[in-house]
Amino acid sequence: MTHQLSRDQARRIAVRAQLLDADRPGDVVEVAEELGAIKIDPTATIAPAEHTILWSRIGLAYDQIQLSKAVETDQLLFEFDGAFRPISLLPLMLPAMRRWPRRASSVEWLKANDRFRSEVLARLRAEGPLLATEIPDTADVIHPPDGWFGANQTVHMLDFLQRQGEVAIVGREGRLRRWDLAERVYPQNLPEYELEEAERMLGERRLHSAGIAKHRSPWTPVGDAGEPAVIEGSKRKYRVDPEALAGLESDEGGRVAFLSPYDGILFDRPRLTEIFEFEYVLEQFKPKPQRKYGYFAHPILMGDRFVGMLEAEVDRKRELLTVAAVHEFLPFEREEDELVRQEIADLAEWSGVALEPL
Repeated sequence: MTHQLSRDQARRIAVRAQLLDADRPGDVVEVAEELGAIKIDPTATIAPAEHTILWSRIGLAYDQIQLSKAVETDQLLFEFDGAFRPISLLPLMLPAMRRWPRRASSVEWLKANDRFRSEVLARLRAEGPLLATEIPDTADVIHPPDGWFGANQTVHMLDFLQRQGEVAIVGREGRLRRWDLAERVYPQNLPEYELEEAERMLGERRLHSAGIAKHRSPWTPVGDAGEPAVIEGSKRKYRVDPEALAGLESDEGGRVAFLSPYDGILFDRPRLTEIFEFEYVLEQFKPKPQRKYGYFAHPILMGDRFVGMLEAEVDRKRELLTVAAVHEFLPFEREEDELVRQEIADLAEWSGVALEPL
């Protein structure tokens, strides 16, 4: 059976799956389990992405220390590939990690630096946990800087070893990652899965986090998870989470949310355009004269529609939240304006600063 969905239904499914409806989650781990990944990014016009993402779900009850506790003390989350993920995903990721890399250039670099690889692992075994700066760079073959990695080959090797499941991030000192052997960081006696089964289960988890995704999407790879669906006005084939369909009958309604530009609901741009009719462009890397909404403006979600952009910044020196502009796609009605103003006030309170008069 192929489900016939309206755009309104598709939007509500996506919003609810991303925990952006009126029914707020209770804690950091619940958010991570549902979203699958909480993006890490240091850009902090308001707060780093990982904290803004959690605040936009949990609200004023979220304290930043809750995230470090979940990762470093309780070890219910782990850091991988620029995001915090629930430990329940690790067994599903390990089969592919053990087969990494596939790209010939990466295989050759690792082979040429086999001695360096052994030295990094030996150093961690003897002295870990360590920062990358505490591990000598003795690479025989250099991987050129590429915009993501600098000249230090230790950072490059640690990233490769993490992708292979050999090392893991045990915590951070500021923005610097502290590394150790994976066997000393990850839980032992995890369930074992064959690659095909793990990929199928990962597809199911991704679809649960998205609610609805295009079939065979490179942005949200869900495979054949869920059930087939079509959306009014679209010829594309979608997959929908059956649990999300059931949730349509008990819809709790929406609310206002300011979203980090690196929020997961914004990641799948084709879906964002088709379902939400929102063509989002991150202006962070645009020259200032070409920016329409500002360097790091936060999209404003109201219910199941994107209605504007918040251009704001926390000034820590003056202890103020300054709002340069609330860009309205269409003029807000009085009630909508009040809801946005209240969310701005809550943002200032959560940030621990005063709100500059609007």
